[in-house]
Amino acid sequence: MLKLYKNLKARDWALVVLIVGITVAQVYFTMLLTDKIADIVAAIQYVSMGVPGATTADIWREGGLMLAFAVCSALCQAASGIAAAYVASRLSATLRSKVYQKVESFSIAEINRFSTASLITRTTNDIQQIHMANILILRMLVYAPIMAIWAICKINASSSTLTATTAIAVVILVVCIIAIMLTVMPKFRMMQKLTDRLGGVTRENLTGIKVVRAYNAEDYQEKKFEKANDAFTKTQLFTGRVMALMSPLMMLVMNGLTLAIYWIGATLMNAGEIQYETIVSFMTLASQVIMAFLMLLMMFLLLPRAEVAAKRVNEVLETPLSIRDPEKELPVTEEGTVEFRDVSFRYPDAEADVFEHVSFRAEKGQTIAFIGSTGSGKSTLINLVPRFYDATEGEVLVDGVNVKDLSQATLRDKIGYIPQKGVLFTGTVAENIAFGGKADRDDVVRAAKIAEADGFISEMPEGYDSPVSQGGKNVSGGQKQRISIARAVAQKPEIMIFDDSFSALDFKTDKKVRENLKENLKGVTSLIVAQRIGTIMDADKIIVLDRGKAVGEGTHEELLRTCPVYREIALSQLTGEELGL
Repeated sequence: MLKLYKNLKARDWALVVLIVGITVAQVYFTMLLTDKIADIVAAIQYVSMGVPGATTADIWREGGLMLAFAVCSALCQAASGIAAAYVASRLSATLRSKVYQKVESFSIAEINRFSTASLITRTTNDIQQIHMANILILRMLVYAPIMAIWAICKINASSSTLTATTAIAVVILVVCIIAIMLTVMPKFRMMQKLTDRLGGVTRENLTGIKVVRAYNAEDYQEKKFEKANDAFTKTQLFTGRVMALMSPLMMLVMNGLTLAIYWIGATLMNAGEIQYETIVSFMTLASQVIMAFLMLLMMFLLLPRAEVAAKRVNEVLETPLSIRDPEKELPVTEEGTVEFRDVSFRYPDAEADVFEHVSFRAEKGQTIAFIGSTGSGKSTLINLVPRFYDATEGEVLVDGVNVKDLSQATLRDKIGYIPQKGVLFTGTVAENIAFGGKADRDDVVRAAKIAEADGFISEMPEGYDSPVSQGGKNVSGGQKQRISIARAVAQKPEIMIFDDSFSALDFKTDKKVRENLKENLKGVTSLIVAQRIGTIMDADKIIVLDRGKAVGEGTHEELLRTCPVYREIALSQLTGEELGL
């Protein structure tokens, strides 16, 4: 938790100092209020006994002072609460921003390591736990020790016998609370992990709802959710039941202390060692001591869960990035070229390479295609170009420079990337196409026409200003792919990467889009992953991957003659007559 406080700014620290000052004032007024309790009891006694000079005005005066001190104490408490909430909220906002920015800088490897559900939980639920703990710390951790020390000093000055009685009550309370803490702390640690699991099951079910319904698997998914929910509920019930012991325990100790003070106080009064008003004042002070210790113990009871949350947030913030910008960026020596030099890649913690010893070069304006069976490493290979991953061995060069010697912003500014699954964001169609920040309205329309998207966009109620729902759920798969292609075109890139980006298009639209790209993006290098032979037949070079190795390289005609794997793929899609065999 302490590591997080380095995110506090100078203004926040100034407010912390102010909170301490206001809290001291609050305790001061509370102590004055306690003194006035004894004074008003004495005044009432004097009036009732008919002591000369004692009047009802004395009672009203002492009562008025009590009310004034109570109001001052309440105002100080409110001021410290507002300041504490402000500091805690600013820290939480800073942490959310830093975690979000850090996650944005993660490579796919780091995101997979934590899981999406866990990262969402850490950004929301965990930081909320930290927020609540900080409010308690700023209010209780300052108030309780000051109150306890001040009250103990005043108690000790009143009666050593009653002080010993209060000390015994405090020890009993502390021992019981520590026992409760040791019982629930492991469960608090479990609860954050169970929250991750619950969020993961829920997210999986919602994102795959079509498949769940198509296979009538609602009962199966409900059982998975119930299992995670039951585990979370049982843990929560256990901690809740144990924590429920705190209230009766507190009441038992406080009532027991009250009886002890009155019993011992009565004995001392009979012996003439103490006055009644002193006992009343002592009772108030003893209650303040017990409450102060209870506040501290309650805070320490709630801190373990916040500590677990802080550890999880720090784990994200302190995770070293596997993909970092170079200290000094090298200038490019070429334009629009991509080269792989004996490149191999293995996922973190994997036992074998996805692909190995792949080498090729794409010149400016060339179209290089990759084809192969599922799992042969096609998509992984092209993901090395924009540095979604880094090569395990060998070098990946863009414009004549190793991608590791270019900043990620510079590198990705040169690339238009179209994923296999079209990803759209909440906003308008035009905003999605201009997502890269380089396109004006004319560029958006031009890019849409090249991607054969202008037709269906124009038919939308508001045209290019039509809203797109989260994830693009209000457009079809083919429309999403065409908008994604338009977005890449609007980026005005040197290099276009198509990760099986034509799979949702019919053959006619596929052909038309490729013709438009070839006609309008002359000089742009294209890297295409595809499953359909028809999509890549016209490529300048086709690289065939099989079980992680490049088993063929050449044009469509050359590979039909020289590469059995390519020939087998081609014949599985087209007849020999269509292939000219």
